[in-house]
Amino acid sequence: MISKANALVKLRFLFFPPQDLFLLPRKPVSKTLLFFTTATYSTKSPSQVERAGEEVIGHPKNYIEVLTKWGFSENDIRKISVCRPSLRKADVAHLQSKLNTLSGLGISRTDLVKIINCRPRLLNCRISQSFDEQLKFLVTLFESREELVRAIVRNPSLLTYDAHNRIKPAIAMYEEVGVSKVDLIHMLRTWPTMINRTSFDEEKMEYIRKTGISHDSKMYKYVVTVIGISRQETIRQKVANFEKLGLTEEEIFRLFGRLPLALTLSVDKVQRNMTFILGTLKLPAGVVAQRPYLLYSNLETVLKPRVLVAEKMQEMGLNLRSKGATLLTALKMTEKSYLKAFVECHPEDVANELMEFYRNAKGVKRLAEASKKNILKGFPF
Repeated sequence: MISKANALVKLRFLFFPPQDLFLLPRKPVSKTLLFFTTATYSTKSPSQVERAGEEVIGHPKNYIEVLTKWGFSENDIRKISVCRPSLRKADVAHLQSKLNTLSGLGISRTDLVKIINCRPRLLNCRISQSFDEQLKFLVTLFESREELVRAIVRNPSLLTYDAHNRIKPAIAMYEEVGVSKVDLIHMLRTWPTMINRTSFDEEKMEYIRKTGISHDSKMYKYVVTVIGISRQETIRQKVANFEKLGLTEEEIFRLFGRLPLALTLSVDKVQRNMTFILGTLKLPAGVVAQRPYLLYSNLETVLKPRVLVAEKMQEMGLNLRSKGATLLTALKMTEKSYLKAFVECHPEDVANELMEFYRNAKGVKRLAEASKKNILKGFPF
């Protein structure tokens, strides 16, 4: 236990020099006390101390004081310092100016804190270099400053992409395949990675044609975007996985046309859901082409518990309202609608028993599920 504590102390001093630790107290204190450690002995009145505190915060001496002024918490500053240790040598005036520039776009302080937390490198990027030209281009692209701010909050990297070498070529590719400017702006907000991950060639264009979706369809922009940002190797792998599970090529691409996000599902998720559909529900593989939600639904919290409730109702001799086609409807419903239609419709004592069974069924986790760690990399789009 002692060795672990010593290790933590060493790590603390590794990431934060003594002067940084002095400015980051262990317990939350007011901003005035954060920068005036001798306030206890001061003979000044409270109003004088408050004014003095404001003056110091107004002229920060290091990056910690700058970030504190802008509303970053102690924990925020620690994480940013670990990601960007070069900030300790940053020019305070330039750092302050950079935050002022971002705020001047109309980004609120709350959003600004979120953006920097997820993109700490913005504090090191030279966003002021040719920034006016970049900003003018982006405002023209999104047609209003308000829309641009929404896009930046969604994807802060828009401020760092090279307008001529990155943004314009990507936009040109989508316009060439028939995505309108209105749809393009919508997709830029919905799928920020399309700027730096898009590529089209004859093979990808053939995939789009195989979906059978027309340019006028509302789903066209989604199909084109998902295929555009996906690697060819990934598409081939996922198509092969569906084929192995019993779908024909025609059914697979029809599925992508109905639900483009099916192409983003992991091989593991598709295999587990399809195994359940084929093995437990005894349905043909082609049924997912007409009912894509069977692939997208969570196996542990939606599919399995609701099927188990249907089996429980059969054991209790109840009228199986969730049998056959009705069962497939139950698997598509929201939690509230499902409970109302298939559980709460029974007498109180039966409904309570079914509800308890349903809750227990949802509580049964997949093997080693509790030990899984969700690791977020980059901005949580």
